[in-house]
Amino acid sequence: MKKRDIETSEDVKLLVDTFYDRVGKNPMIGPIFHGILKDNWQPHLDKMYGFWETILFEVHKYSGSPFPPHKNLPLDKEHFETWLNLFNQTLKDLFEGEKTDEALWRANKMAEMFLYKIKYFRGEV
Repeated sequence: MKKRDIETSEDVKLLVDTFYDRVGKNPMIGPIFHGILKDNWQPHLDKMYGFWETILFEVHKYSGSPFPPHKNLPLDKEHFETWLNLFNQTLKDLFEGEKTDEALWRANKMAEMFLYKIKYFRGEV
């Protein structure tokens, strides 16, 4: 069965909700998210809906800088690999097409940049 591409706000919401449900259940990165978000994930999810809509649809639904909240988290390469694997699998399970490929490409670039910046702020590069 052919899947459709990410085309609407509802598609973004499905992607974000499914992905973060998997994140919350993941033994490596779930505890980090639960430790920060506690039982109040909705503000983060709302922010991520806007973030991904802004990136994929070039609409202005997100403003701010995504890196600072991550700057001092105890994250290493394995955390970003886990995050990317979950994101990739979520995309594969739900969608296919140009926007889906773009979402994966952008997620990879963000993970790469965030990891580099975290290491930089720790004095590791």
